[in-house]
Amino acid sequence: MMKDKIAGDWNLIKGHIIEKWGKLTNNELDIIDGTREQLIGKLQQHYGYSFEEADEEVRKWEGENPYPWK
Repeated sequence: MMKDKIAGDWNLIKGHIIEKWGKLTNNELDIIDGTREQLIGKLQQHYGYSFEEADEEVRKWEGENPYPWK
């Protein structure tokens, strides 16, 4: 089962996400509120990724960061 909500301090995590994907805005990240599927959707929208590409980008980011999905 895919875990879909990130655990931890979302405000802190947002900064790390913006460092990685600078096209995302704070407002969009407030709406995403730690939801993995919404993050993938925004990456598709801003970067032109397919679902699979965006999912892989998030997986790579997950491997580089200590923030678990719950």
